[in-house]
Amino acid sequence: MDKPLVTVICLCHNHEQLVERAIDSVYRQTHQPIELIVVDDASTDRSREVIEKLQKNHGFKAVFNDSNLGNCRSFNKAYKLSAGKYLIDLAADDELLPERIETGVAVMEKSGPEVGVHFCDAALIDETCKFLKTHYPRDRNGKLLAPVHDGDMYKILLEKYYISTPTMMMSRKVLDELGGYDEELSYEDFDFWVRSARKYQYRFTDAVLVNKCVLKKSLSAQQALYKNRHILSTVVVCEKALALNKSQEENEALWKRVTYELKWAMVTENWEAARRFLEIRQRIKSSLQNRFLEMLVRLKPRWYWLWSIWRK
Repeated sequence: MDKPLVTVICLCHNHEQLVERAIDSVYRQTHQPIELIVVDDASTDRSREVIEKLQKNHGFKAVFNDSNLGNCRSFNKAYKLSAGKYLIDLAADDELLPERIETGVAVMEKSGPEVGVHFCDAALIDETCKFLKTHYPRDRNGKLLAPVHDGDMYKILLEKYYISTPTMMMSRKVLDELGGYDEELSYEDFDFWVRSARKYQYRFTDAVLVNKCVLKKSLSAQQALYKNRHILSTVVVCEKALALNKSQEENEALWKRVTYELKWAMVTENWEAARRFLEIRQRIKSSLQNRFLEMLVRLKPRWYWLWSIWRK
């Protein structure tokens, strides 16, 4: 029986020192066939030069954006060119370990149509490839310290950051149904989790199959930046989730997420985002605390500089 084609979409922006490692990791996979599409999102370093040199050796597809489009639009450009039954969104600073695709395909091919995403554990490394820890805590022998949930993941993914994004392998049918990533957003994973998990189940493999590079300029590290623009995308996803919720338990999960994000919106003085987070909280349940928070948002206290001093 022919094995399914898997498409790896590698997104690069100013990763000239790391993109070759990411591309090489695709060609070290034990599974075949693989389609690789590399998108350079208007890098200002030597990334394009490195990619073009590797393209001559391997013959993969490459897309070079004339202007910086961001992750969502860049991924969608490659997704429309792709043909794989399954897809992986690989950042140019991350790395697939050799059995990552083979493992995911084996799980997905045995699963029913209700399963749309496979994920695994990741080793977190720094820019020098030094191991820091695993995404899911493990003991000295490599055993998970707590069970990792899979199956119906909607409530869990709504409440907190749970899956390491580069470990996901997505079924094409899911992306087709969603229309790819939402191009109005500045980042992709939270929205994809909410929209896909509402209908499709996830499957987990207890193995470290990806190296995720932890960079100081990553999206997650930008959460604490002054007026971080990404938090407005988070508001939009939370608003979508409220419309998708079907139970009080799901509303409680969203309440926890919104409360966490509201804290950062207020600390970083994203007052428009804070106002909209409060509206979501109020729609879930009214409280005296909401009224107090609304007063603070109207006053717009200058908290960021105080928090910055405290953090130092």
